[in-house]
Amino acid sequence: MNTYKLSTPLKEEDMRRLRAGDVVYISGHIFTSRDMAHLKYKALIASSQPLPKDFNGSAVFHAGPVCLKREDGGWDLLLIGPTTSIRMEPYAKMVGEMGVKAVIGKGGMGDDTIRACQEYGYVYLQAIPGGAAKGSQAVENVVDVHYMEMGIPEALWDLRTKEFGPLVVGIDTHGVSIYQDLRKKALEKLERDYPMR
Repeated sequence: MNTYKLSTPLKEEDMRRLRAGDVVYISGHIFTSRDMAHLKYKALIASSQPLPKDFNGSAVFHAGPVCLKREDGGWDLLLIGPTTSIRMEPYAKMVGEMGVKAVIGKGGMGDDTIRACQEYGYVYLQAIPGGAAKGSQAVENVVDVHYMEMGIPEALWDLRTKEFGPLVVGIDTHGVSIYQDLRKKALEKLERDYPMR
């Protein structure tokens, strides 16, 4: 297991060096995106409209931050923790085509993401579940926000970060998923300890 400190925009060659189980810290811009934002991107791409951000080399965090608006119109981020990533599985290929190089979330993703990570050279990074306070400490400031009409959790937040992490490589570009391995071992243990009669 190795530890890497990376900065956005992320480079594909760096992503392809990572192995499942490695630890990553990211500095630079991280964009939050959940279900509604992914649907919005899909609609924009389908109608050949521009995306609100340049996603080439980006890190996209499946998260809904808790933010407060200041009197000067800016935002303060209070907490940010990962949301369950499997809901974004239908967009695995689209994310790769957008140029995203790191997806951050919790709980892992499925076969479509494993294939897309290999094809497009991006990785899935496991954030600390229950680590919302820790995550917020690495956010230096809120750069801007898009899609506030969808609500604070579903909006696209552009966050400037410094050594955001630790993040564990859950799915690498070589077809290895720690989630599949854990499932296989759990099923083997279940069968061994509690065999079906």
